[in-house]
Amino acid sequence: MSTHAKAAAKFLADRERAAWHDRALYHVREKRDRMAHAVPEWEALRQAASEIKLHTLSHLGRYLEEFERNATANGMVVHWASDAREMNRIVLDILRRHGGRTLIKSKSMLSEECGLAPFLAGQGIDAVESDLGERIMQLMHRPPSHIVLPAIHVRREEVGELFERELGTARGDSDPTYLTHEARKHLRGKFLTADVAMTGVNFAVASEGAFAVCTNEGNADLGTSFPDLHIAIMGLEKVVPDYRSLAVFTRLLARSATGQPVTAYTSLYRRPEPGKQIHVVIVDNGRTESLRNEAHRNMLKCLRCGACMNTCPVYRRSGGYSYSYFIPGPLGINLGMLRSPERYAGNVSGCSLCYSCSNVCPARIDLGEQIYAWRQEMDADGVADTRKKLTVEGMDVVMRHKTLFYTGLKLIPWVPRFVYNNRFNPWCAGREMPHFARRSFNELWKEGKSQRKKRRNDEYEGSYPDTSGAQRDARAPDACTGFRARKVR
Repeated sequence: MSTHAKAAAKFLADRERAAWHDRALYHVREKRDRMAHAVPEWEALRQAASEIKLHTLSHLGRYLEEFERNATANGMVVHWASDAREMNRIVLDILRRHGGRTLIKSKSMLSEECGLAPFLAGQGIDAVESDLGERIMQLMHRPPSHIVLPAIHVRREEVGELFERELGTARGDSDPTYLTHEARKHLRGKFLTADVAMTGVNFAVASEGAFAVCTNEGNADLGTSFPDLHIAIMGLEKVVPDYRSLAVFTRLLARSATGQPVTAYTSLYRRPEPGKQIHVVIVDNGRTESLRNEAHRNMLKCLRCGACMNTCPVYRRSGGYSYSYFIPGPLGINLGMLRSPERYAGNVSGCSLCYSCSNVCPARIDLGEQIYAWRQEMDADGVADTRKKLTVEGMDVVMRHKTLFYTGLKLIPWVPRFVYNNRFNPWCAGREMPHFARRSFNELWKEGKSQRKKRRNDEYEGSYPDTSGAQRDARAPDACTGFRARKVR
């Protein structure tokens, strides 16, 4: 059993939660579909986004240097980090130079990728998540289970109990409006007293030296309003050429992510206010290596909208924690394999190859096709499941030999079911093997073909008069002669 299957079994043990998780995410998928259908040029936008990303990735060095040059001219400070360790060190150095002890941050999957919050906590710096879902998960000491909806798997009753324990809210009150107001009061103090603000970067505009941050709660705007220092962290693939390109992505992002026309707050940061600082940390952390991978470099087109997760039947029914990579779903399967096939190969089985993820991706990333390609590479990488490998090799031998195959079809219905329908068969985890028919489709087809042929012959013979002997022999020449005579005339 794969690591994904083992972890999914824990999530599926709570059937009610699994069913609710499935419905909640598919509701978001349906909202996305309604938004997409309301935009006549939707497919043209997707194609444009794909081509812009491909162009930018093909000239990545040029656009990153252009962004650095223009951002510096605007008064920002740009840093470069080769990996997670260097990014964390750069952030810590900036904080120490500024004398910062408390950090208010908006949601950033890059900080999750680099383990920034635990690192800063070890240095005595409190990094508070200001996104409500992220704050819930932070108080639970758990990572997010979705890149856009981090607490989608948590029931409101659980949030009520958490807030009662951590924030002192009313006992047994799990009303969403009440809990939201209590969270707002709790976070307001954090906003007002933070020394430093941190955001991610949804898009960095090379031609302007500006970057966009998209949120629905306004927490990034509020967080960056009070402190004198704003640190923005971005993966190097986030750069786009210009504002026209940005317009394409902002039309796609929220519609794909949550089924909204646009995020409630789409804020552009171009230059620091007088007396304040903006530091931008551009992070590689394996991205240039991924760019060299011709078969899988399309993953760098990703907008981080989460649409692939919302539509994925496996993710919806198995939960975010069933994946060993910090990003779940089709996106996480591919990114994890790009990072380390040895560590994350267990996630590749968490895909039905329905390709729904490819169909909804706003940047037209071939997510499902890439997962299929990873499966073909697993044996060469030495990470293929031994049992599955032996099973496939056995099937290959049987299906390549016609006699062996048809003999097996004849014998299998007579084999006692307990031989193959047991707990040692991975397929039987949660299901039973099918009952094999006594007669194969091939036999039935051949029998039917023979009967149809006989019926046609009978109909053909029955279309002529029943003449026999001398009478038939006598008529035949006249008929032939008459036919020839008519043709001549």
